[in-house]
Amino acid sequence: MEFRCALPQDFRELLYCLKMRSKYAILLVFVVGLVIIEKENNFISRVSDKLKQSPQALAEANSTEASPPLSENGSLASLQELDAAFSQLRSRLRNITLQLVGDEDSRPRRHVLLMATTRTGSSFVGEFFNQQGSIFYLFEPLWHIERTVTFEPGGANAVGSALVYRDVLKQLLLCDLYILESFISPAPEDHLTPFMFRRGSSRSLCEDPVCTSSAKKVFEKYHCKNRRCGPLNITLAIEACRHKQHVALKTVRIRQLEFLQPLVEDPRLDIRIIQLVRDPRAVLASRMVAFSGKYETWKKWASEGEAPLREEEVQRLRGNCENIRLSAELGLRRPGWLQGRYMLVRYEDVARAPLQKAEEMYRFAGLPLTPQVKEWIGKNTQAPHDGSGVYSTRKNSSEQFEKWRFSIPFKLAQVVQDACAPAMHLFGYKLASSPAALANRSFSLLEEAQPSWVT
Repeated sequence: MEFRCALPQDFRELLYCLKMRSKYAILLVFVVGLVIIEKENNFISRVSDKLKQSPQALAEANSTEASPPLSENGSLASLQELDAAFSQLRSRLRNITLQLVGDEDSRPRRHVLLMATTRTGSSFVGEFFNQQGSIFYLFEPLWHIERTVTFEPGGANAVGSALVYRDVLKQLLLCDLYILESFISPAPEDHLTPFMFRRGSSRSLCEDPVCTSSAKKVFEKYHCKNRRCGPLNITLAIEACRHKQHVALKTVRIRQLEFLQPLVEDPRLDIRIIQLVRDPRAVLASRMVAFSGKYETWKKWASEGEAPLREEEVQRLRGNCENIRLSAELGLRRPGWLQGRYMLVRYEDVARAPLQKAEEMYRFAGLPLTPQVKEWIGKNTQAPHDGSGVYSTRKNSSEQFEKWRFSIPFKLAQVVQDACAPAMHLFGYKLASSPAALANRSFSLLEEAQPSWVT
């Protein structure tokens, strides 16, 4: 429709003309507005459909875990949920990619962490993995961090040390041994060091090509046991680690299991955690022999009884037991991030049936138990006499694990039982009510292991 208006002849005609123009202007604005609204509705509808379909499509592409729950209208509740969903799916897809392209023989690369405390038999159990030729095994590499970085016990400092240990541990499991160079003293030169703690306890560091020709006039504080090797070439060790199928590490310096959650969730790692525990009365008896100077107060009190034990000594014992108990309780609850990745093992069960427990640990880790491991276990658990030295791994294990009962005074056993009762109850260690009960070998201080300890 076309509207034309001639020049007005009087004021009334002018008003009429303006009124008609206003009506058509309003109509034009209304039509344009409808067009814009319709386009916006179409756009919003397409976006909504995408939000409905994308999580479902991605979940189908990665069926290991469902996408986040949808709200009633079919869209994600918030942008934060959408971001979390994509981050989770991206991490899982990356993990799958690394497993597919990172293995030469298509088997997944496993990372095994043996988590223990001192004098629990961890060196002995660690050999179960050290003897497997496809595993790159490290013995106590965190020792260097403990000697270099000083933390006061308790509070924020304890948390700080745990975080440092955890971050170094992650790099070591990823074969980044250069991380240790900042902690080895004296510092390595050109990535060479004769000061790698207990190098001889890691077969991977003492075999070709890591074992280089020995150098004259080079003092090696830590050397290989069965052959002469030059200073450790950390670059060669890294290459050897990357060529091995799996990585295993033993440490007595990780106290809290919860701090390891970032390692478990790291898509580059497929980690299995084995927590090794032992009767705390046996641990104290062993420590009093191995670390005699640190336990002079305990020995004097037990033999002379002149002065009571200092409260801080008992509190330290109680704190150690509580750390072990809390970590085990967390692992046995099997939170989502630990599903299938935690196993609790008692040293006493290993000592009584080493091959059986080795098979259980290997099955848990998803690794093959080789004839070499079986042969080592046979040779080193049936020795006619205990091996010399407090650090020996050659023992008659079925007879050795209860010898502590005849060396620890009952009054010391009572202190341990009072301080560590919750942990002892959790792990199935019975309390001794008298000196006679403690020394009576026919009275078992060990309850049967729980099937739920093995995942």
